[in-house]
Amino acid sequence: MSTHLTLSERPTLEPRWLLPLIDGALAFLAFGAAYILRYDLQIIRPVYDPLERGFGPYIPFAALYAIFIWLNFQRNGLYRNIAGRAWLEEVYYVASSVAVSIVIVLAMFFILQPLATSRLMLIYVAALTLIASALSRLIRRWILAYLRHQGLGIQRVLIVGMGEVGRSLLGIMLTRPEFGYRPVGFLDDDQEKTAAGMGRVEALGGTDNLAAVIHREMIDTVVITFRWKHYDLIQALTEVCRETGADVRIVPEIMQLNIRQVQVENLDGIPLLGIGAHRSMSRANQLLKRSLDVLVVILGLPLWAPISLLVALALYLEGEGPVIYRQARVGKDGRSFEMLKFRSMIENAEALQEAMLRESGEDPRHPKFVDDPRVTGVGKFLRRTSLDELPNLINVIRGEMSLVGPRPPTPNEVELYEARHTRRLQITPGMTGWWQVRGRSNVPFDEMFEMDMYYIENWSIAMDIEILMLTIPRVFLRSGAI
Repeated sequence: MSTHLTLSERPTLEPRWLLPLIDGALAFLAFGAAYILRYDLQIIRPVYDPLERGFGPYIPFAALYAIFIWLNFQRNGLYRNIAGRAWLEEVYYVASSVAVSIVIVLAMFFILQPLATSRLMLIYVAALTLIASALSRLIRRWILAYLRHQGLGIQRVLIVGMGEVGRSLLGIMLTRPEFGYRPVGFLDDDQEKTAAGMGRVEALGGTDNLAAVIHREMIDTVVITFRWKHYDLIQALTEVCRETGADVRIVPEIMQLNIRQVQVENLDGIPLLGIGAHRSMSRANQLLKRSLDVLVVILGLPLWAPISLLVALALYLEGEGPVIYRQARVGKDGRSFEMLKFRSMIENAEALQEAMLRESGEDPRHPKFVDDPRVTGVGKFLRRTSLDELPNLINVIRGEMSLVGPRPPTPNEVELYEARHTRRLQITPGMTGWWQVRGRSNVPFDEMFEMDMYYIENWSIAMDIEILMLTIPRVFLRSGAI
C-alpha cells in the first residue's frame, strides 16, 4: 500500500530516472542526427563553406540542449504519473518544451558566436526531438499497457459509494485496464446495493468496514464518491485511509454530473465551470460512423462472402434446421428488428431456455450457458470462431446494426431492465463492443452495462477502429467465446 505519496510520487513500473535519461539521450542523439542531415546529406540547402566542420564544437550545445529538454519536460509535468492523460496531450507538452529549449540554444548561438553554427540544423534538431520523444512515449504506453494487462504495476482500488458516479468510475476502470487501476470491491451503506453486488466486483459491506477491508484486501487507493452533504462521513473516511496508509481520492461534487457536461473557462484567473446539456451522438458523427460501417463491409466482401457460402453449405449438409436463424432484437431507441445469424442450435432451442435459466441460475438479462446442450456440432465450431455472426453484416448494411456498439438485447431481456439500463438503447447496437474485446462472454450484465455507457459517452471514430482491431485477435485466438 502507498504511504501518503503524492500523485507524482506514486510507484511506477519503471525506475523514475529511466524516462528522463531516455529523453536526455534522445535530445543529444537528435543533435548528432541533425548534424548528419545538415553536413553529410545536406538536406534542403547545400553547405557552401569549403571547410569541413566536425561535430566536436556542437557537443557542449548538445549537452546543454539535453539538460534544457529535461528541465522543460519537468516544468510541464511530463514526469508526473498521471493516469488517463492522453498521448496527444503529452505530445503537446513535448512540442512546447522543445520549442523553448531550441530558442534558448539559438540565443546562445547569437551571444557566444561559436565557430560552428547552423540555424537550419537547429530546426532539424527540434523536429527530430519531437518525433523521437513522441514515439518513445507511445512505445512506453504500449509496454506499460501490456504489463498491466499481465497484472504488473496495478493499483488495487476500493470504491466507496456505488451511486451513479461510483458505477461510472467502475466502468472506466474495467474498460481501461491500461490506466493501472483494478477495482477490488466497493463499500456502500445501502444494503440493497451491497446485496446486489456489481458483477465480478464484490460488495464488501458498509463504510464502517473500511479499515478492515483496506488491510484484508491490500488496498492501494480508496476513491470516495459521496456527495459533499456527507462531509462529516467523508472526513471520517479520509482519516481512516490516512491511518491505514491507503491513498485516498475524492470525486468533487461537480463531477456528480457527467464529466463531458462540464466546460472549464478562465476569467482573469477565476475558474468558471459551464454545465452543458447531455447530447447524444451528433448527426455528423452518426453519418461518419455509418460511413465507416459500409466501407468496412464492402471492402471485406471478398473475404466474408466466400466464408459465408462455406458455412451455409456445412449447415445445409448437417440438416438440423434452416441455415439462417432469425431472432427479434431491440435496436436504437427501442425499435425492434430481425437479427440474422447462422443457425448454431437445434430448432426448439428457445423453448428450452426458460427451463435452463431456472436450472443454471444465469442472469436472464445476459444469459451465457457453458456447454450448452442445444448447440449443434457445426454450431460449436461457428460459436468458437464467431462465424455464426457473419449474417449480422446484412443487418449492418440495412442500418439496423453497426460494426461496433452495445449488444442488441432481446425483447424479453429489455422487459427486465431497470430505467437506467435503457440508456444502452441510445445508439445503434453493434456486432462487437468494449465488453467483447475486454472480457468476451464472461462479463456479467452490470459490468457490460457500465462498459457500454463508457463507449456511448466517449465515442469516436478512433475508438471504433481500436475496438475492431482488438476484435480480430480475440476471434482468431477464440478468447472467451462460447
